[in-house]
Amino acid sequence: MTKIDRIELYHVAVPLSSPFYPAWIPGYPQTESRFTLLKLTTGDGVTGWAAGNAFADERQGLGSLLGPYLIGMDPTDIPRVRQLLREASFLGWHNPWIEAACWDIKGKIEGLPVYRLLNPALPGPVTEARVYASSGSLKPSEERRAYLESIRAMGFDAVKLRVHDFDPGRDIETVATARAHLGDGFTIGVDANQGWRVTLIDDAPLWDLERATDFGLACQDHGVRWLEEPLDMHDADGLAELRRRMTTLKIAGCELNAGWHEARLMLEKGSLDVYQPDATFCGGLATSMMIADACLERGLEFTPHTWTNGVGFVVNLHAFAAFPARVRLEYPYEPPGWVPEVRDAILAEPLAVRPDGTVAVPQTPGLGLEIDPRRLRRYGTRFFTMTPRRLALHTIRTKGLKTALELKRRRAARAGG
Repeated sequence: MTKIDRIELYHVAVPLSSPFYPAWIPGYPQTESRFTLLKLTTGDGVTGWAAGNAFADERQGLGSLLGPYLIGMDPTDIPRVRQLLREASFLGWHNPWIEAACWDIKGKIEGLPVYRLLNPALPGPVTEARVYASSGSLKPSEERRAYLESIRAMGFDAVKLRVHDFDPGRDIETVATARAHLGDGFTIGVDANQGWRVTLIDDAPLWDLERATDFGLACQDHGVRWLEEPLDMHDADGLAELRRRMTTLKIAGCELNAGWHEARLMLEKGSLDVYQPDATFCGGLATSMMIADACLERGLEFTPHTWTNGVGFVVNLHAFAAFPARVRLEYPYEPPGWVPEVRDAILAEPLAVRPDGTVAVPQTPGLGLEIDPRRLRRYGTRFFTMTPRRLALHTIRTKGLKTALELKRRRAARAGG
């Protein structure tokens, strides 16, 4: 049986060339792309990678929690992996992003890209995914014109704008100006960032159903395709009512809703037209596929959230590629601060948009990630390593020799039974 023999964790911090002001944290100058990187290695040398977004180095103690759960585990037994990660979440952090490393290993062992593991029924290879340019900052209409021209020149035919001004008229102006500039043939989506409001620095308006309705109707007048997170992500009833009030505008969300149970509630209530679960947040790739299957059955759209890091983007790219009724996938782009060279800084090559507005879907076994060891040394700091021997020594040091031997005996008896 394949077993995990080594766990390595890294703090990664990639400096931005210019401060980036994320719309979801008004007034906050983000100067680095930060995430926790996980590398799992099996006894026969197969590696799996995963990454979880981080604000700083808050996961410093994560390895001590993971070690006893993951060392010696079969990473290809995804249901068991998910159960163990769920149990670990009761004792510490909820870390669904870790699951992707096991899919990576499973794909390498079986010789298949992860998207083929997620949906074996696909009729053939999915080599490309159409993407839309996802802006990340709140900017006045006049400052957006150059951005809109640049993305059109890059090959994009769709964009997502950000709004939530205290003056509702300014939000409508943002949409109207963009439509006038881009013309009717360009697809526009809008993100109100009301799903999980954060006011760490500056204040931001908190929308209610009536404001969301007024803005949604204005979006319809300007041919907007979807409105994302117009209400709190747990307001399933409010979102359902808003959806009923619209005729052509699609309501989108579910990017950070945790677990199938939250998505299922929204599906049952008819809250959304477009589901955007991020596999690194929502419960892992298996949960993403549960939501995707439900969307396919109901004729709804599925397009994952991808505003995390290069590893997270690739993970969600595989989820998107596994969905037969693909439309467009989010491609974060807000120069000069947030660009592919920053997002994908530890990868061998950035995931660039091609002139036809698509990105390549990895076809190599596993996730198809190629981590550049030189760049990882430059931007990352390894803060934890665990092996069976280190786990044994750690147990002896913290529990005592007698207890450590008893725990070893009990684990062996359980594994044999």
